[in-house]
Amino acid sequence: MSLLYALTPVDFNSEVVSCDCLAHRFGKAADQPDRTRAYGTDLTDEEWQTIRPLLPAWMEGRGGRPEGYCHRVMLDAIFYVVDGGIKWRAMPVDFPPWDRVYAFYRRWRESGLVAEFHDRLRGKVREAAGRDPEPTAAVIDSQSVKADAVVGAGSRGYDGGKKINGRRRHLSDTTGLLLMINMTAGDVTDRQAATVMLPGLRERFPTITKLWADGGYTGVLITWALTVLHLVVTVIKRSDDAKGFVVLPRRWVVERSFAWLLRSRRLARDYERRPDSSEAMILWSMTRLMTRRLAAPGRG
Repeated sequence: MSLLYALTPVDFNSEVVSCDCLAHRFGKAADQPDRTRAYGTDLTDEEWQTIRPLLPAWMEGRGGRPEGYCHRVMLDAIFYVVDGGIKWRAMPVDFPPWDRVYAFYRRWRESGLVAEFHDRLRGKVREAAGRDPEPTAAVIDSQSVKADAVVGAGSRGYDGGKKINGRRRHLSDTTGLLLMINMTAGDVTDRQAATVMLPGLRERFPTITKLWADGGYTGVLITWALTVLHLVVTVIKRSDDAKGFVVLPRRWVVERSFAWLLRSRRLARDYERRPDSSEAMILWSMTRLMTRRLAAPGRG
């Protein structure tokens, strides 16, 4: 478990201080020139002050060279990549070098820091909405997306229903906030993915007792979930008499979450070689959305 940001006064390693992130407090970030924030994806001062106490810190006694780049600037750079859909090597020159930003992104992905940060934000957003931090119900669904040429054959497949060659994002959702992600090849069915996801979901969120799903989750999965996981799965189907667009109870929540993800151009297609990188991109996208919502209620 990583440590939270230190909030008590500390001595800085540089004389000129423009930020209170850990890289400024304990590293050499203040030796770098200040960056003028000019993009819509940059964190505002209000957003930074809101999320700074929730940031996990890389303080595990590994030693080595102190961090040389501001954490806030690193977050701005990652949000720019996710929102704009650019390549890492196309990072604008006013950000740190692309390989340093990617190293920061990779470190947070592999150590689980981005998931930890995301989960802390989700709890705060739920509390701000007058809900308990831990959910008691969830909605599950999947979204098929085309895969770029860099995605290998081992992690891609053909979804015959959507006629898409790529990957599937299997999400478990509550009020539009993400609970769990599972990236699979496009030919993995909803029921197959659910048998992998639901035990982990139940272990991670023992308070969840009810789950809503669509017709792709029918069959023995419902009985198995009830007897093994003590989880009640309710399938919400579209009426045969319905014509055109119809808002389905509960299911619209997760569909809206999929729409939110597609606002991030990096997620319009799967450009990641590894499935865990795809999951990390989704977490960063939802993290930006929740940051806006916390700092400015009604926005995001």
